Amino acid sequence: MSISDLNPVSLWSNFENLNKVPRPSKKEERIIQFMVDFGNQLGLETNIDNIKNVIIKKPASPGMEDRKTIILQSHIDMVHQKNADTIFDFEKEGIKMYIDEDWVKAKGTTLGADNGIGVAAIMGVLASTDIDHPPIEALFTIDEETGMTGAKHMEGNMFNGEILLNLDTEDDDELSIGCAGGIDTNTKYTYSEISIDDSFVLKKVSIRGLLGGHSGMDIHKGRGNANKWMSRMLFSLSNSLSFQLVSFHGGSLRNAIPREADAVIAISLSNEKNLEQAIVNISDTLHEEYASIEPNFKISISKTEKLNKAVNPIDQNKIIKTLCSLHNGVFRMSPEFDGLVETSSSLAKIELSNGIFSTQSLQRSSVESTKDEIAMTIRCAFENMGCEVVQEGDYPGWRPDSESEILKIMEDLYTELFNEKPNVKACHAGLECGILGKHLPGVDMISFGPNIRAAHSPDEKVQISSVQKFWKFYLETLKRIPKK
Repeated sequence: MSISDLNPVSLWSNFENLNKVPRPSKKEERIIQFMVDFGNQLGLETNIDNIKNVIIKKPASPGMEDRKTIILQSHIDMVHQKNADTIFDFEKEGIKMYIDEDWVKAKGTTLGADNGIGVAAIMGVLASTDIDHPPIEALFTIDEETGMTGAKHMEGNMFNGEILLNLDTEDDDELSIGCAGGIDTNTKYTYSEISIDDSFVLKKVSIRGLLGGHSGMDIHKGRGNANKWMSRMLFSLSNSLSFQLVSFHGGSLRNAIPREADAVIAISLSNEKNLEQAIVNISDTLHEEYASIEPNFKISISKTEKLNKAVNPIDQNKIIKTLCSLHNGVFRMSPEFDGLVETSSSLAKIELSNGIFSTQSLQRSSVESTKDEIAMTIRCAFENMGCEVVQEGDYPGWRPDSESEILKIMEDLYTELFNEKPNVKACHAGLECGILGKHLPGVDMISFGPNIRAAHSPDEKVQISSVQKFWKFYLETLKRIPKK
């Protein structure tokens, strides 16, 4: 069975077509044109705003002209991550999908269910001739994953909608009514290099097989961060043997928990066995600490090509200790919403080679003051060692509205359809709703979607039965949009 044969066919066929089009964040030209062609082929009013978001409008189906206009919104870019041993060009190839029992997965890469399933669901209604719906304004935003550029620069005057349905939540029993804001912290430090001792050998220490995941939705799950683990190992090694740090590369995306990291060190021949034993000891410790969370990781040592330069001892010491001192993970739980992470930080990416040490991290919070606090905490740690620090991409959270009209409608509908109450909650991900709300004052918003697991990682998957449940709920919601 192919992906497009799954039910609902209109959603899955659209998803399959989407995944044939490369759509990395900030390189969305082809997917923008794909969406414009889609709208035009349907004969619908189709526009591109100044920032390149795509807007497609469709009149109400017969008998629903008196309903409130709704904005259906999802983002068209996707996170591009692959396993280290996967050969794949995200800018040229379509995602290679397959069915595994009740799940759709990708072969060694991210799947793009975040937020391709939402986009496909909107496309399904736009193309339909037999789905009842109110007047629709479909908003397909760009660059959600690397800065929310589309949401930040959207043109609110292009919309008349009174209700916004964001299709970017990853649990099918959840109605999201709030989310975290965020800020990126990028750092750079120029270190002096020294020659590698001629008698030393170069060894590459590698971490593989961590779960990774979304640095917002998964941050509370205690998963290993490859960058922090490698920093911990380097600190431990520095206390037991002498080595020169040559390079450090870990993580790839600002909003994903890093799964893999590599560090190249130079050591004397007499210390080879000591290094091997030290790595075994550290690995055993981590296996014991993370037995129930990270059962499949592997730490290995291999030979690597001969290089000539290493970090000078003073900078090596500063870099390792700074990385070890950084807060990573949950910073504060919400005192208002049980189980909700309020504030967090994730050390997403490290690059160290050829005299430059740089990092990327992302701080999130649903409260502006604690977002400022965690951003300050990370900034100060790097500035103390002399780094140049740039904090940018600041975006607001979405404050929950427990009196929302659409929330009440969808709560009652969910209970009616599935004989249980939905989980109404705020999430720690950076949904676009907080930003969209600034451009669309007074618009009633809610976010929902099917079960998606391990988003932002090559283990990303979407549940087939859950998509069917979501589709049923989604279509019935459209029928119950209230009158103007």
